[in-house]
Amino acid sequence: MTERTNRTVLLRGGNVYSPADPFATAMLVEGEQVAWVGSDGAAEAYADIADEVVELAGALVTPAFVDAHVHATSTGLALTGLDLTGCPTLAEALERIARFAADAPAGGVLIGHGWDESGWPEGRPPTQAELDRAAGGAALYLSRTDVHSALASTALRALTEDLAALPGHHPDGPLSRDAHHAVRAAALAHLTPDQRRAAQLATLRRAAELGIGALHECAGPQISSEQDLAALLELAAATDGPEVFGYWGELGGVDTARRLGAVGAGGDLFVDGALGSHTACLHTPYADAEHTGAAYLSAEQIADHVAACTEAGLQAGFHAIGDAAVTAVLDGVRAAADRVGPARVKAARHRVEHAESLDDKSIAAFTELGLTASVQPAFDAAWGGPDGMYVQRLGAERAAGLNPFAALLKAGVLLAFGSDAPVTPLDPWGTVRAAAFHRTPEHRISVRAAFTAHTRGGWRALGRDQDGVLVPGAVASFAVWDATDLVVQAPDDRVAGWSTDPRSGTPGLPDLTPGAPLPTCLRTVVRGRTVHVRRPARRRPV
Repeated sequence: MTERTNRTVLLRGGNVYSPADPFATAMLVEGEQVAWVGSDGAAEAYADIADEVVELAGALVTPAFVDAHVHATSTGLALTGLDLTGCPTLAEALERIARFAADAPAGGVLIGHGWDESGWPEGRPPTQAELDRAAGGAALYLSRTDVHSALASTALRALTEDLAALPGHHPDGPLSRDAHHAVRAAALAHLTPDQRRAAQLATLRRAAELGIGALHECAGPQISSEQDLAALLELAAATDGPEVFGYWGELGGVDTARRLGAVGAGGDLFVDGALGSHTACLHTPYADAEHTGAAYLSAEQIADHVAACTEAGLQAGFHAIGDAAVTAVLDGVRAAADRVGPARVKAARHRVEHAESLDDKSIAAFTELGLTASVQPAFDAAWGGPDGMYVQRLGAERAAGLNPFAALLKAGVLLAFGSDAPVTPLDPWGTVRAAAFHRTPEHRISVRAAFTAHTRGGWRALGRDQDGVLVPGAVASFAVWDATDLVVQAPDDRVAGWSTDPRSGTPGLPDLTPGAPLPTCLRTVVRGRTVHVRRPARRRPV
């Protein structure tokens, strides 16, 4: 990374989203910190001393986004390779696989992502014979959209030791559970350091282009590798781009997390799988399958891990989607609190990733135990609604209870928004929109609350309560947006009418009504250093 300087930069002539001044139009940055926010008139006093003056021409300045759950290497591979997200049919998917395989260099392993049979008219994934024909005999790993099952060509299966004996193996269909973890490890083991670096750089650059200033990388032995996380943290420290905070999801992995420089022993530490792959762990069987999914950890194992992390001063964290998985986490964290003390457990802000299936009792337990809900609103946008995958898997009544953001917020649970990229793409404004316009109306929250969860919430999940706001003394990580008219947007009339009145002094944000264009990022700044600049369609001196 180039040496940081103590340059002074004045931004003026726009709209600055700041609790220090809801009508601010200018901001002064000194080195890595915000020094002042206020009006253009008052900014004149700083114009002569600034090393640079940025004329905003009406642009919006906000804190940079924080994506609280990503998988950087897999996201980069999807950005630069075979991505079947949104592919409409099985036939089209096979055609895309064939084109990708034909264009790929000979040898090595081909990696792709994003297929989802739940929306295909054929109603099924490809057979092994169909996959092998499309792959042309190459070793191919192709993760499902939820990354909890995958297609693997015969050539890749042959590279995976004892695959047929592992739980989740299927001779003619997608692999799940341990079999999936094994083929994924085999595929990723064939990536060269240059391929890994290129994928990680692609993710960091895309994040910067979208106004994302920090990423929480959720790594672990079943999702990536120690080498992958170490390489990512080294790359992020050596290049100008978003900050990266690593989580290492290994049971009992406190020492490994510390050695790798991770901020927590959590992230994707799997208690269960995913709804789309029928591996999320449920109390009641699936509506479209005669089983309750997969349970990977017991409450006792969770308790041991949380107690060890608490005593080591590290965050614990667990992937839990189904209601039975969430119950196991809550029982385990409560047992750990009994051992090491509830105040210590609560202060650690241990995390639950996804936390989709919650009732009033479990939400109250999140508050009691001080748990952070690291959630992905784009899941509801992708799979919610009366015709979505959630209804297919759970039926309408249970599906309507998923992702209850309003109830979590009302109970005082700390929300941190992320994408789980590549499961859903890096798309921060789309994420805010998905929360504000949840497919189940009673789960909607205001745009302002959703924006806070995707900015300050990500910092609070790291224990850094002072970051993620543009006030004097705060870290200067922000984004400049070409945005439409600014409004104060509430999901419905449950929010008091005065809060949307301009006279209230509530700062506005872009109109995120579905169908309206999302803001375009013109500039991203991380700790005072510009990491992305884009010239807008209309001429503007930013």
